[in-house]
This record gives sequence, structure tokens and C-alpha cells, in this order.
Amino acid sequence: MGRLPEGALMQRAAHGLAAAVADLLGATYGARVRLLVGPGDNGGDALHAGARLARRGARVEAVLLAPQVHAEGLAALLAAGGRVLEGAERERPDVVVDGILGIGGRPGLREDAVAALGAVEGVPVVAVDVPSGVDVDTGRLDGPHVRADLTVTFGTHKVAHLVDPAAQACGALHLVDLGLDVPPAPVEALQRDDVARLIPVPGPFDHKYTRGVVGVRAGSEQYPGAAVLCTSGAACGLAGMVRYVGSAADEVRGTHPEVVVGAGRVQAWVVGSGGSEGAGEALAAAAEDGVPLVVDADAIAHVASLGAGADVLVTPHAGELAALLGVDRADVEADQLGHARRAAADLGVTVLLKGRRTLCAAPDGGVRATTTGTPWLGTAGAGDVLAGLCGALRAAGLSSYDAGSVGSWVHGAAAQLASGGGPVVAAQVAAAVPRVVRDVLDGRPLS
Repeated sequence: MGRLPEGALMQRAAHGLAAAVADLLGATYGARVRLLVGPGDNGGDALHAGARLARRGARVEAVLLAPQVHAEGLAALLAAGGRVLEGAERERPDVVVDGILGIGGRPGLREDAVAALGAVEGVPVVAVDVPSGVDVDTGRLDGPHVRADLTVTFGTHKVAHLVDPAAQACGALHLVDLGLDVPPAPVEALQRDDVARLIPVPGPFDHKYTRGVVGVRAGSEQYPGAAVLCTSGAACGLAGMVRYVGSAADEVRGTHPEVVVGAGRVQAWVVGSGGSEGAGEALAAAAEDGVPLVVDADAIAHVASLGAGADVLVTPHAGELAALLGVDRADVEADQLGHARRAAADLGVTVLLKGRRTLCAAPDGGVRATTTGTPWLGTAGAGDVLAGLCGALRAAGLSSYDAGSVGSWVHGAAAQLASGGGPVVAAQVAAAVPRVVRDVLDGRPLS
């Protein structure tokens, strides 16, 4: 980076930003582009990108929201035929470029920025690096902020791009590679190649026992379907065998004749899905085997009873995590990263906090965000399938951290595949898992 000429990084960023804006517009010539420009480098990126767009025939106007903006960027814009907008403008632009604040900005926006955004309400917004006003390092939203249709970021993704609620304000993401060496990320997002590398693949001499046996203690008289769905996730083919213990044995056998009913040796237990009042007892029985545990639903409330040293992956939604931590659900939803990390550290367990962007937090502070999935996945029983799938991966030899993050990725991808853009139910998600695994391992598009 020290060998690059002065301003080279900004020029690279501006080139990528201008290309993304032009792609969004479709036709650049004659398009009206409004830049909202703050005092930092993001404002400079916006001004230089505006100059490039102006040279391609766009009508570019800048609203300056600071006494001093990037001088070279402003000079470039004016030299290319752009202008500074003074006062109100009646004609609405075709696109707005948010260069108000950068990654060093404090959360929230000043009144003049809020007013400038209000004047173009309904116009597509392209955010430079991050939507202005979000908390870049935590994913929190504290005060007014930009809601972008597209965020063009540089070098690497930031926490706010991956963690809700800020991630929802980013819209679509476009990464511009600046050719930089970046430090280790505080939050990771698995990609297809990562998942392909982590998925346990049997060798030529493996058999059902060497591939791992996953046990399922789930369901109740009130919720027998939860046992079936959890077992469906576990019986996805990623482990060699599934055992089931519980009151829904007939229902499980009717759907999965390959499942062995009855206690026996396992490499991991999945406990709690639909367990109702008996979940605590089921968890205690599973813990006696001394194997890794995937703890879901009603059993989550009993995790603290396991004591230190237990190898546990818990799979709560926001309400369950709030109850576990003794806080309000709204607090968890507002700071998902903070609460997932706190629970993992305080309890010494791996936490898979389910949501639009599911987070897998390890006790050592590592966090992965899941970027697969569809809103149609918000359906009854989907969490039961996820717990079973994670249990299969854990029994097959993955760590709790890898099992949670890979399981969540595959679960989300299976939902996308099964949905096809429309409604989906939990059983369809489970049925799509083998196809997702096949396509990921083969390196081909999901089909």
C-alpha cells in the first residue's frame, strides 16, 4: 500500500463505485445523479465517482453537508461538468449516492443530512462503503441512518454488512477489490468454497459407524412433528446413522424407516426440539453420555445446568436467547452480535442465534454470519430441521463452531433451493439438503 501513488486507492474505489452506479442506472447519458457529500474520504470517493459519471454524460450534482469536503474530489467533479447544488431542487434525481459518513463515523445523522435524504425519499440510494449512520463495528442502529438499495464497499466486508439490523440497511452488496492485504475479520461469512472444504465426505472404507451416529431426543405428545422434522434434518445423509429416543417413535419410524429407535452409542445428541416439559430431563439424560450436545428449543432454558466443560451448541432465536440472558427480546434484536458473543463467553458454549442473518458465536469470540436463506424460511419446524442438521455435522466430526456455521449455511441454501422464490415448508428444506451438498461439492450452481 505504501508503494501506491498518492490517491491511487481513492481512484480505484471511485472507479468501482462509478461502475456500480452506472450498472444500476442502466444508461448513464442524461441520467441525473445526486451526491450527498460529507467531510471524509467517503465523500471524496463519491465526488471522484461523480466526476467519472459526469464524463460519461450524466448530470451530476453535489449537496455538500460539511464546511470542508475533499478538495481534489470537488475540483474533479467541477472540472468534469458537475455542479454544487445550492438550496432546494425541484427536479428529482434518478439515483442518490450516499457519501455522508464513512467507517469512522459515529452512529446517527445530523439534521441537515436527514433533511437532504428526506428530499429524495423514494429515489434509489447507493451507499459508499456503508450506509451513513449505522454502527459499522457492531451492526447496531442508533438514530437516523441511510437505508440503501445498494452498498458498494471496498477491500473487504465490514461487520455492518453482515450483522443485522445494520445489514438490512445495506441492501444489495457489491465488493470492490482494492488489492489490499486485510487483517483478520472480527466477523466472517462462509462462502461456497469454505463449505465445500468443511463438509465431511466419506472415504472408500467408511461405514455407518465411522461416519458418525447422531442421537435425537426430541418431540413430545404435544409436538410429535418436531421429532420427525428434527430427525429429518439429522437423517440428511451427512452422518452414518440416526438414533431416536422419545415419545414420537412411531411417527419417526413412519417417516424414516432407516432411523434406529432406542438408546445406544452416539457421537452427538440433539435435544429439545418440541420437547415441552420433558426437555430438561431429556437434556440431563443426553449429558450423561459425555458427548457433544446440540441444544434446541425447550432445552435451551436448562443449558446452565450442564456446568463448565460441556461441549454444547445452542440454537436459540432472539426470544430464547433473551430469556437465557435475562434481557428483553428487543435488546437482543437491536444488538445481535453483542448478545450472541456475551452468551457464548458467559456460558462457555457455541451460540447459533437464528435470524435473517444467523450468527454462530464461539466462546473464544469468533463469529460467523450466515448469508444464505430466504424470508420464506420463517416457517414452523425449520428450526427443528436446522438442529438435526447441525447434530449430524457434529456427529460426523465437525467442531460445534463449524457444525453450527456450516449447518446454518446449508440450511439456508436448501431453503432457497426448495423455495424457488415462493413458499416453503420445513420438510421441503430437509429434503433439499442432499442436493445442496452435492452441488456445493461439485462446484456447480444449486439446482
